[in-house]
Amino acid sequence: MTFVQLIECRTDKVDDLNRLMDSWVEQTRGRRTATHSMVGADRADGRHVVEIVEFPSYEEAMRNSKLPETDRIFREMVALCDEPPTFTDLDIVRDEQLNKQTARRFMDGLSAGDLSVLDEFMAEGYHDHDIADETDVMGRDAMREKCAGWLDAFDVGFTIESQLADGDQVATRWTFSGLHKGEFMGLPATHKRVEMTGTTTFRIEDGMICEGWWHWDSMSMMRQLGLVRM
Repeated sequence: MTFVQLIECRTDKVDDLNRLMDSWVEQTRGRRTATHSMVGADRADGRHVVEIVEFPSYEEAMRNSKLPETDRIFREMVALCDEPPTFTDLDIVRDEQLNKQTARRFMDGLSAGDLSVLDEFMAEGYHDHDIADETDVMGRDAMREKCAGWLDAFDVGFTIESQLADGDQVATRWTFSGLHKGEFMGLPATHKRVEMTGTTTFRIEDGMICEGWWHWDSMSMMRQLGLVRM
């Protein structure tokens, strides 16, 4: 279970706290168990500083706390604070990464042949970049036409292998498997099952997909269909 520790203190030496964190990150490389750290200053009270540190589990957090560098940095941190820091230990019982969910539900919808997911999750002014196309697709309606072409040509199926989120962008690594049942790039249906891998990165604003970058193994697909020989 993911574990988060909140460390709160009062200080006007935020820059010094950041330098301490830089030092700890440098000195614990290869041994620390923390996966994510943030430091925030209260907008209403700049002297109220909160550090948020995430760990894979409580046990990993305890292992991290036993590092000599962690103990030393903590003592230096206490010296920078007006009063002893307070700690809140949290077991995460819900972690709703909404942008990841939006990307996953969109891909799942395409796998089900449901083009209504474009209206549900894609912005009207969507901008699509595809490594296999020289010209970008602009707009939800144009993307609908493109997706319909794929669904007519293949029994589409995406398996999501992993997802990474950073700010307003979500990268999804997927495997595609589809039966070639209709015309594709001028090739009549071969009824061959083709597979390929790829990655799609979506930029999401206000819960809607605004831009996408598709990188996929087009040469592998074309070889499987007999469009190219190598």
